[in-house]
Amino acid sequence: KMLNPKEIQLITQLRQNARNNLTTISKIIRMPVSTIFDRIKKYEEELITKHCSLINFEKLGYSTRANITFKVKREQREQIRNYLMSHFNVNSLYRINNGYDFMVEAVFRNIHELEDFLESMEEQFTVRKKDVYYIINEIKREAFMSNEITAEQVAKTPKTAC
Repeated sequence: KMLNPKEIQLITQLRQNARNNLTTISKIIRMPVSTIFDRIKKYEEELITKHCSLINFEKLGYSTRANITFKVKREQREQIRNYLMSHFNVNSLYRINNGYDFMVEAVFRNIHELEDFLESMEEQFTVRKKDVYYIINEIKREAFMSNEITAEQVAKTPKTAC
């Protein structure tokens, strides 16, 4: 099923502020509240993977953020995956390609904590290759389909299915 323009508007509103009440969204996109409610329930089964809040980690005292790529021994991939999945400082974890196995976005109070994390990884596992990219400044985050411009582009894309 293709997403129609009203559905794209609804998703855009949810991407902008998922905490908006349905009445407010209804007025903005001119869709009945009951329809919005039904669509959101459907999207939670098929499209929406998680409702969450984006946090300013610095204000919580976690001023060091980094993206770290790891290439590891094939035999240890599952063990390392489980370790990273449960590690307190790991915010996001991805399985990637191009010579690496994982990309980790992690948050730390300081560089010392980050270095301790990296040392711990290398002590416990065979890390064949790693690269660390410090996040200096967040410029754009979670913007796809969060405004009218990107929503219009999605609407023009021929393979918009749900």
